[in-house]
Amino acid sequence: MTRERHPPSDGWHKKLRSPDKWFIEFPQATGSRQSPVDINTAICQRGRELPPLEWRYVPEHTKSLVNPGYCWRVDVDGTLSQLTGGPLGDNIYKLEQFHCHWGCENGKGSEHTVDGVSYAGELHLVHWNTTKYGSFSEAASAPDGLAVLGVFLTPGDHHSEMNRITSLLQFIKHKGDRVTLPYGFDPSKILPSITTYWTYEGSLTTPPCSECVIWIVFKTPIEVSNDQLEAMRDLNCYDVKEECPCNELNGKVINNFRPPLPLGNRELREFGEH
Repeated sequence: MTRERHPPSDGWHKKLRSPDKWFIEFPQATGSRQSPVDINTAICQRGRELPPLEWRYVPEHTKSLVNPGYCWRVDVDGTLSQLTGGPLGDNIYKLEQFHCHWGCENGKGSEHTVDGVSYAGELHLVHWNTTKYGSFSEAASAPDGLAVLGVFLTPGDHHSEMNRITSLLQFIKHKGDRVTLPYGFDPSKILPSITTYWTYEGSLTTPPCSECVIWIVFKTPIEVSNDQLEAMRDLNCYDVKEECPCNELNGKVINNFRPPLPLGNRELREFGEH
C-alpha cells in the first residue's frame, strides 16, 4: 500500500458533502446542463438508428485503486482503450478512470434516478475525446470532451469481477491510500450484457461541475452482493493520521452522490436493444 498527496481534509471532501453550496466556488454548478438528472421515461425519446456503441479495454492497463476521500477510484492507462459509436459520432474516447457512488442503504446511492427511483450505487467510467483534444484536461473544458458510461448497482448475486476491487478496499480504508491491482481488471465485465441506454448532454457530478459530458446511462443494472456494498460503505473519508471526524456518518464515505438536477430543455434519448 502507498500513500498519495491530497488536499487537506478540511477542504475537498467536505465540500463534496454540500452540493447545494458548490456554486459558491464553482459557478458552473448552477448551469443549465448539470448532472445527474432524473430519467423520466415518459418524456424519453426513442432515438434514430445510430452505429452500435462499442468499447475495447486492456485489463492489464488498469493501474491502481485509490481512496481520494469521497469514493473509490481506479486509475487507468488508457493506451489502446477506446469507446466509439452511439451518440459519440466519429470521435474516439479513451478511458481515464472509473469510480463509484453509493448510499448508506440499498434504497439510495445512485446519482441518476429512473422515474424517481434510486439504485444502491452507480459506477462511472470516464473517457475523454482523443480525436479532438490533446489531453484529458483540455477535453474536460469542451462540450463534447468527455463521455461517461453510467452503470447502476443493485443488490443481488456476488459479482466476481467487482470482487477484484471490493476485496482490496480493506487496504485503502483511509483517504490517500492506494494499492496496485495485482491481476488487472477488465472494465468491460462491469458493463451490463443488455446495452439499451439513455443519453443526454450533461456535466461532471462533482466540482468543478464542468458541462463537458456526453452521458450514456445503461438501463440494465449489474448485481453486486450486500457484502460488496458494505465494503464500500466501510471506507473512511479522513487520513490515517487524522482523528475520526465527529459527524453523523462517523467518518465513513457514505451517500457520496449528488441529487438530480432539472433536465430543463435538454433532450433525453433512448437507444439500443429492446
